[in-house]
Amino acid sequence: MARYVVRRLLQAVAMVFVVATIVALAIHAVPGDPVYVILGEEQVTEARVEAVRDELGLNRPIHEQYFEWLGNIARGDPGNSLISGRPIRDDLILRIPRTLELGLSSLVISIIIGIPLGVIAANTRNRWPDIFITSFSVLGLSIPVFVIGPLLILFFALYIGVLPTSGYVPFGEDPLRHLSRLALPAISLGILSAATIIRMTRSSMLEVLGEDYVRTARAKGVTQRSVLMVHALRNALIPVVAIIGLQMGTLLGSSVLVEQIFNWPGVNTYLLTAINQRDYPVVQAVVLLIAIVFILINLLTDLTYAFLDPRIKYD
Repeated sequence: MARYVVRRLLQAVAMVFVVATIVALAIHAVPGDPVYVILGEEQVTEARVEAVRDELGLNRPIHEQYFEWLGNIARGDPGNSLISGRPIRDDLILRIPRTLELGLSSLVISIIIGIPLGVIAANTRNRWPDIFITSFSVLGLSIPVFVIGPLLILFFALYIGVLPTSGYVPFGEDPLRHLSRLALPAISLGILSAATIIRMTRSSMLEVLGEDYVRTARAKGVTQRSVLMVHALRNALIPVVAIIGLQMGTLLGSSVLVEQIFNWPGVNTYLLTAINQRDYPVVQAVVLLIAIVFILINLLTDLTYAFLDPRIKYD
């Protein structure tokens, strides 16, 4: 197991290096020039543009910029924003917890909804609870998050008036207002992910409930509750864990729209602003950060596999 972890960590480092290289080279192929964003596109002389490029180091060969950036990244310093001049590290330290909070909150909501409903659907196969839950999961998969979000705002914020429409309040400033503003974006993402977890849990539970050891447990007089929770659920969760790991990545991607809809100042809004302004260092740093998060999620998912099923061996 330890050898497997070390090998996966080395693979992760190699993947991060490859992603960093691709991002650093591809970002320069994006149309537009950040210098014109900084100076404004009207009444800008070519001499002034070249002076700013020289000051920012944008006129140097790409490979020189790449190796300098890679060295700074290795020291934990992604540089400064071309537009604001602020250290990117400071902005990321401020925004990363907000995006992680949104993603983890929505994942918890999706697990709380998805696994119990999936178990109930499997236990009541082809009866009305199963039909209702399956219909809910299909509906959740069919409606995109940019539709779910406004619908939740319309119902909970405008029609009932129990939750705010958008915005962000730091937890330390007012915990209740913070949680009230987190609720709608987290639920929007949670519904999207819960639908997938419901379907996978139901499918996995039905497969496990048909195994011989489950029938043997029932023949010995074990209650249906014990059969479900003790004998079936643990083994059924193994493929569900893989889906949950993938859903965390999906949630981070989908939160781009949610952060925009609910004005949640996380990493994704920071990235979108940087792309629109051609702020190369910010785009490089954020994309690399997202790649690292995805790689870590995949690693943790594989390790959780081994915890849930000791029969899994890694060579």
